[in-house]
Amino acid sequence: MPPQENETADTATSSQTESDTGPPASPNWAALRRYLLDNKIDAALWLTRVFTIISAILYLLPFFSPMFSYNCYKRALISSAATSALRLHQRLPRFQFSREYLGLLFAEDSCHYLLFSVMFISSHPVTIILIPVALFALLHTVSFTKKLLDILGSGGMLNMSLVRSAQTAIQKVQTHQQGLLRFIACTEIMLMPAVVLMMLSGQVGIIIPFVYYRFLGLRYASRRNPYTRHLFAELRQSVQQLVGHPRCPSFLRSLVFRVTAFIANLAPPVMTAPPPQASS
Repeated sequence: MPPQENETADTATSSQTESDTGPPASPNWAALRRYLLDNKIDAALWLTRVFTIISAILYLLPFFSPMFSYNCYKRALISSAATSALRLHQRLPRFQFSREYLGLLFAEDSCHYLLFSVMFISSHPVTIILIPVALFALLHTVSFTKKLLDILGSGGMLNMSLVRSAQTAIQKVQTHQQGLLRFIACTEIMLMPAVVLMMLSGQVGIIIPFVYYRFLGLRYASRRNPYTRHLFAELRQSVQQLVGHPRCPSFLRSLVFRVTAFIANLAPPVMTAPPPQASS
């Protein structure tokens, strides 16, 4: 074929390809808006969780005044409490003043963290207190954000590199979900002696250690999240193995075994649970 005919054929092929592919798809804002309107409570939960994460990050940054950091600390706990209240509204039936309803209420993980958030709102700011609420907010936010990105699509005005970075970050958080849940459970346990020290130093009220002890018992008996229970068992096993070494003094070994047995006897009964999940 002559050169001019080749150029004509290439031009025709290119034009045909462009007409087949068409302009790049634009983000599906209508579908996103429709989904958010159909799932108003889930959208509100997403907003309160994002606000919890932002407030916790601003509290950690050392660039602001102590008053601003304190306000961020309180806002993180207030938004966490709002998240837990909305979640309870989703899960529980209409309120009834009965023993059965209260049993359902205290069996919910959201009730546990509503109690946690209210307990520390007026306390002296301590970073470790924000760790569980911020990480739970992060775990739940990434799953809903992924859903929103899937609905919105990745064409048109959306920055492709930004979307890909967000999807990669979401994937990493979901990959390490089990490790994050274990870290949250460890923080819950370690907070018990910290709360006692905070009471002795006047940073929290005298009633807070007793309320936190109740919170920890609820977390231990959680039907949806067994990680606190598993961490207690692993810590007990590790401590007993450590003091079981031949070089450990016998009086220390006996003391540790008595203390661990006493703590184990305080454990509340555990109800039959549905499959574990990242719930709060």
